[in-house]
Amino acid sequence: MTLEQQESQTVQTAEVHNVEVQNAEVQNAEDHNAESEEWTPTPPPTDLIFDDGEPLESNRHRIAMNALIEAVTLAYEGREDYFAGGNMFIYYSSKQARNRDFKGPDVFITLNVDGTKERQGWVVWEEEGRYPDVIIELMSPSTAAEDLGNKKKLYEQTFKTGHYFVYDPFAPESLQGWKLGENFRYEAIAPDDRGWLWCSSLGLWLGHWSGTILRETATWLRFYDEAGNLVKLSFELAQQEREIAQQEREIAQQEKDRADRAESDLQQEQLEKQQEKERADRAEAALAAEREQKQKLRDRLQALGIDPDQLV
Repeated sequence: MTLEQQESQTVQTAEVHNVEVQNAEVQNAEDHNAESEEWTPTPPPTDLIFDDGEPLESNRHRIAMNALIEAVTLAYEGREDYFAGGNMFIYYSSKQARNRDFKGPDVFITLNVDGTKERQGWVVWEEEGRYPDVIIELMSPSTAAEDLGNKKKLYEQTFKTGHYFVYDPFAPESLQGWKLGENFRYEAIAPDDRGWLWCSSLGLWLGHWSGTILRETATWLRFYDEAGNLVKLSFELAQQEREIAQQEREIAQQEKDRADRAESDLQQEQLEKQQEKERADRAEAALAAEREQKQKLRDRLQALGIDPDQLV
């Protein structure tokens, strides 16, 4: 074989290898929700960035994100088979990681994973190909087009995330949600008569709640359990405990006051009985003294020979 033939064969072999690598990467992307034993990890980049230094849209967005993550943690208290994160990078391909072309969702939850594992971000090839099961984006006028456009398409077609929700903390009417259908395309979730959206992946409702969190008063996106009970945050649980403790103290004080009144009434009754007895004793003593005085007088009269009974 000539040198030119050898070089030609080498080039052809390299081209075939490149095609095979590209096909393998496409197959990995299509099969990212397959069983863990079928997942073929992509060689990870070594220079992943997990913080771009950019703040959230507003303080209200930050509070909303933290409240949603905390609520999931409290709703799933005692469980270690899930991960809830927010404003974290998700890396899902070597190309995307190299280009730094995507920042993570505001809130995402992945089920049936090791929740005790420390993570700076969500790196799909380190998670056996797992993508988030639920994603929530907290929109603003500057991000709405992206959240409803490119991100929605990414979550639907690449991530194949089961539930996707969007909400602008400054616009309560903005709540929308989609569920991945049998054709792996998003279908809009119809709200119930309260305007809430059901997330079957989490077994929780997403709905409005008006009130104050961390001194910020707004209409917040909150989680509710299947029965419609608000998933309370830590400060609300603490407040509830304080209120219960205060109620218990008030009940205890009321019971003590009733007991004190009953004791006072009993003492008053005993005092009145004692006073009545003393009056009776004094009357009896006076009557006895009078009888004694009369007897002494009779005795003196009889000693003088006078019949007391004959006296008028």
